[in-house]
Amino acid sequence: MKSEPDEFSFDDLAKAPGRRVPWFGVRNYQARNFMRDQMKPGDPVFFYHSSCAEPGIAGIAEVASTAYPDATQFDPKSKYFDPAATQETPRWFNVDVRMVRKTPFVSLTELRRHEELATMRLLQRGNRLSITPIDPREWKFITGKLLKS
Repeated sequence: MKSEPDEFSFDDLAKAPGRRVPWFGVRNYQARNFMRDQMKPGDPVFFYHSSCAEPGIAGIAEVASTAYPDATQFDPKSKYFDPAATQETPRWFNVDVRMVRKTPFVSLTELRRHEELATMRLLQRGNRLSITPIDPREWKFITGKLLKS
């Protein structure tokens, strides 16, 4: 799960009440579908800082709820407002995310160095999705080799 650290960082998650927040504002249908249809409570996620000087994995979190309608789509004052969304037929969903642990930072450059991660969706040319699934082999490689502390 990607977030721009100047908007919401892993350290912000660590300071949130209960170290838990709704992951709102996703406005890409494919990323929404991953979150809505595939994420389940207890699923681990990498918290990835993007659109910054040094993008990379900043920590591990977990999905803390099933998907539910993103309230920001109904708020005309929100930058995530969607006039086509209604309470009866919401278009956008989010899950709650809870902090698990801060990790040593693993940069995008470091991730790209490893052949074991060559097919990782995050690393594919043109990928701009804020949420992408990760293969269990990739998870195991990153947690077992790159995040050893």
